[in-house]
Parts: sequence; structure tokens; C-alpha cells
Amino acid sequence: MDARQKQAMLWYALAALGLVFLIQWCFTVPAATTIAYSDFKALLAAGKIEDVTVGTDTIEASVDLTGAQSLLSASTVQAIKQQGLGATAPVAGPAGKPTLYRVIARRVEDPGLTAELDAAKVSYAAANENRWLATVLSWVLPALIFVLIWSFVLRRSVGGGGVGSLMAVGQSKAKVYVQSATGVHFADVAGIDEAKAELMEIVEFLRSPERYRRLGGKIPKGVLIVGAPGTGKTLLAKAVAGEAGVAFLSISGSEFVEMFVGVGAARVRDLFAQAEQRAPCIIFIDELDALGKARGLSGIGGHDEREQTLNQLLVQMDGFDTRNGVIIMAATNRPETLDPALLRPGRFDRHVAVDRPDVKGREEILKVHARRVTLAPDVSLGVVAAKTAGFVGADLANIVNEAALHAARLDKPAVEMRDFEEAIDRVVGGLEKRNRVMNPLEKETVAYHEAGHALIAESRPHADRVSKISIIPRGIAALGFTQQLPTEDRYLLKRSELLDRLDVLLGGRVAEELVYGDVSTGAQNDLQRATDMARHMVAQYGMSARLGEATFELPQQAFLGGPDRIATRGAYSERTARLIDEEVSRLLAEAHERVLRTLSQRRSALDELARLLLRQEVVERATLDELLRRSSGAPPQPQALPQPQALPQAAAALMRAGARSPAPADASCTAHPD
Repeated sequence: MDARQKQAMLWYALAALGLVFLIQWCFTVPAATTIAYSDFKALLAAGKIEDVTVGTDTIEASVDLTGAQSLLSASTVQAIKQQGLGATAPVAGPAGKPTLYRVIARRVEDPGLTAELDAAKVSYAAANENRWLATVLSWVLPALIFVLIWSFVLRRSVGGGGVGSLMAVGQSKAKVYVQSATGVHFADVAGIDEAKAELMEIVEFLRSPERYRRLGGKIPKGVLIVGAPGTGKTLLAKAVAGEAGVAFLSISGSEFVEMFVGVGAARVRDLFAQAEQRAPCIIFIDELDALGKARGLSGIGGHDEREQTLNQLLVQMDGFDTRNGVIIMAATNRPETLDPALLRPGRFDRHVAVDRPDVKGREEILKVHARRVTLAPDVSLGVVAAKTAGFVGADLANIVNEAALHAARLDKPAVEMRDFEEAIDRVVGGLEKRNRVMNPLEKETVAYHEAGHALIAESRPHADRVSKISIIPRGIAALGFTQQLPTEDRYLLKRSELLDRLDVLLGGRVAEELVYGDVSTGAQNDLQRATDMARHMVAQYGMSARLGEATFELPQQAFLGGPDRIATRGAYSERTARLIDEEVSRLLAEAHERVLRTLSQRRSALDELARLLLRQEVVERATLDELLRRSSGAPPQPQALPQPQALPQAAAALMRAGARSPAPADASCTAHPD
């Protein structure tokens, strides 16, 4: 019984109850004029009453009202005048007798009433009262109120459905998309052609399974899609259902686990039962890691709710037959946390890795998201794709949307290339804060800092070229940034390339040290990233001559991105740990010396670029090229600008308060927000 039927039954019950009340009122309650009890006694004494019916609370009597108004109280007379005698129900008397009317009086405690009735020779009898309705209501109404309160509590605690929710707590919460109702096809998925090609075979399994069974092959039971957040794992699963034209049952892994013991296992059973009824179909479990984490790691024991749910899922995956056309698909960005029993053959037979798209893939993704956006003729999605290295599909969709919103705010007829550039800057560095007040010394420090990053990047052969330099504050704490764009997608980095990147990270801090003879808190993020890079070179990549080719630390975050803060320490001694720290310090010290030497030789270019940033706030690539050409043949001029004094204590405190936020791990470029 669904919710609509329950609601209809409730309205029917209320209507029937109202009808009972109406019948009781019409047929069991006589029409009578209400008089005071004292008036009743006066009429009795005057001999105007013929017969009396005595009830528990009321007394009804047949009364001759002819000439009786003088016996009645003023209130009763007034009531009779307002109602008229016709308002009372007449009682037909014997021939030649006056017409009698029924009156009613509220009974009071009067032990001598029966004696008075006997003395007046008035016939009286007890009323035959039917109190079944009141008795029933005294039991039914409290129970009905209790049921309503219980239904409300269950709706709030279980998640809707009223009283039936308690019985439905073990039912699956999967959203069912019948046949191609997902609205997604492979044409809507771009930039991940290898994953699409592998999943296309699953579509063929569902469309024509006999083609593969004729040689004895079996349809895979499960397909696990792994990849970084935002790469389109859920979109791929919906596209498979849309292409195959089968039902698509979508549910999140967290929806299986509830506070009630056994609920998750019941939902797993119900989900597979629904799938068998709708076969052929696809079961899609999003965020599988919420359900399928390795058992025995929770610290609670082997019988907690999540582990029981996982055990039930393992049993169901072993028990169902793929010949019915049911395929399980799941997505996760934490495959390293999954239970090994889920990943063995016979459960999730196939693993599809969805990687970050390359430049061609990013361009295709941008074309998909820009279908409904009005683009100006100067927009080149290929250029936008080149500027967004490392972005995933969700990031690129956000870029297109931010560009459209920026153009709409300026009332432009179409989205221009400038809007896309502003959208990229906003995603990388945050919203512009032109109204942020900075004192001149802080602004000059940021200008020298960014100029140091840019000059070192242009001085190193393996560093990415600078695209833009800005000292406009962005985001919460970013005071400026230097944007570098790679010329191509890279998958391997050599030691010389890592050393050049290490130099670029230290360029801003060394520039402050060279110009001011002091350093600020603005380089906190640069130092953090430089230290991580140096430690990875020594402990993970085997790029230290003193330590050799051994690997001492293994990162645990494969897809979530960001610096690998949590690493598994290998079984090495304290002496080896000390050697690792010494090698990290050596790499950073050597990079510091190289950067200091380069900036000292190019001091004139550093000063000129800093002055240009103070005037314009933003320096594009063309302007930087012109400045570098002018300063390339000029001899170094360390004293081109007067040497500023050390930072005052108040200014240093302000800069500590404005410490930078870390750059996004999925940034489209190597950005140094300061």
C-alpha cells in the first residue's frame, strides 16, 4: 500500500466518523426548547406537565404552555419569544386536549423530585440512553492521537513514509531510472576515450549477451570505476545505462549503513531483489568506499553494522547469476581502502581507471559543456584547454559556468576569451579583492616576491613558462600569484626538472631576502611545497646519491590529491632518518644558493618588473617578454633602487595575518599565490 492509498483511507475513516456523529445528532437527539430547572419545577407545581423522562443529566417533559408564561423566568420567556412556539416540537394530545410541547431542563441534585412527581400524578420514566458512541470515542480517540504522534516520530527518524516506514526501513533507497531515462549517452562524455571504449563492451554484453556466451564466456559480474574526484565516474555509469537502454538503479554506499543493526544487510538483499525483477539492468553503487572498507580496521570488532552490510554484499555478489542481465557498477576515489574480497575475480571483475584528461580531452570536455553557451568569435577552447592542465571534468564545467556568469554580470552579448581567463584566475586563486587595503610596503613586498618567482621561472630551462603575474589579492589570504603554463602534458619528471621547479618555489622568498635583507610570512606555502618536493626526491624517488635507489616512504593518497601529508614510514633506522633530513636540507640549501646567484645577476630586471607590477598590478606574457628583452643585454645593477629598510614589526604582523592559502591541488597551472 503506497502513501496515496493510505491518505485516501484516512480521509474515508474521518468522513465515516463524521457521518456517525450526524446520524446520532439527527435521530437520537430530540428537538426541544431548553428551560431552566426552576421553570420546570414551577410548571410541575402548576399542573402543566403531562409526562417526564428522567435522564442522567437532563429531564424531558411534555408541557402545556398555554397561559404559562407568567410562571416562567424572564430568560426562559425571552428564549421562547426568540424561538417561537413553532421551534418546539409539538406532541399530539387526545382530542379536546391542548397541544403539548417538549421541553428540556438540565437536571440538578433534587432527591425529592420523584415525590413531587407522584404528588402531581405525573407519569415518569427513566431515559433509555445509548452511550456506546461516547464509550467508543473514549478508547478510539486517544489511540488515534497516539498513532498520529507515532507516525510523525517515525517520519522524522526513519526518513518519511509514516507508519509504513517502520516496515520499510529495510527496503532499498535506490533511485530507479527506467531504460534510457538517465538522459546521458556516450556522446555526453568526453575526454576519457579509453574508459568509454572499455565500458562499451559492457553495453554490448547487455544488448546481445548471446554473442559472448556462444563461446563459453561469462558476463562480468562487477565493474569498478576508480579515479580522482570530478573525473566523471558517475556520468560514465549513467551513460552505460543510457546506451544499453536498460534500467539503472543508483544508490550511494552511505545509504546502506544505518544506526539499526541489520538494516544495511536487508537493504542489500532488497536491492538485488529489485534488480532481478527489472533485469536486464545496472546496479550502480556510488562512493563504494563508504560501504566496502577493509574489515577489521574499524576498531569496533567484527560484528558492527557496516561489516555485516559488506558481508551481505559479498554474499549477494556470489549468489546472483549474470545470465539474467544484472551487472553491478561501483565508483570510488579511494580504491586502496577497499576490502580485498571485493576486488577479487568473481566480484568486481573489471577495474576501469578514469584518469585526468589530456589537452585534447579537456578541449572535448569544454565543447560538451559549452554547447548551450553563446561564445564570442575570439574564444578558442583549445587555448582554454592548454591553460587548464590538470583540471578534471567537473573543474572544466565550473570554468565554463563561471565565464558565462562573468559575462552576464557585465551585460555582454556573448562570452569572450577575457571571461574565460577571469574564470580560470578565479578558480585557481579565488575571487578578486580589489578593496582589500594594503600598506605600500606590503604591496611592494608582494611585487618583489612575485617578480622573483617569474624571473627564476624564465631563467630555468626546464621550468614552465610564465603566463601572468598579479599582485591583486584573491580569495581569503592570497595576496598575489604567478601563473605558469606547461607547454605539454607531462607524466614523468627528471631530477633536473624537479630541481628547476624547486628553484622557482624559492624564488619569491629569496627575492625578499635580496631586496629587504629580511623575509616575511608570505613564502609559507612555497616553503611547504618545496620541502615536500625535496623529501619526495630523497625518500620516494631515489634521487639522493648518499641514500641510493631505496624507497623509504610510500604515499597513501592515490586519487584525492594534495600534498602527501600521510606517508607510511618504512623499516629504516634513526641514522637513515637523519640522513634523509640532511639530504632534504642540502637540496633546499643548494636551491637557495642557485636562486640567490641568479637574482643577484638579474637585479635590474627584478627591480623593473616589481615597479611594473606596482603600476599595473597585472603583467601579461607579452609585457614580460618585452621587459626581458630590454634587460637581457644590460649589465646587472644591484643598486637600481634604493635598498629599503627592514620590515617594521607592525608590517610583519600584518603580513603574518595575511598568510597565503595553499594552491589547489588540481590547479590548471603552477600558481604561486602569495
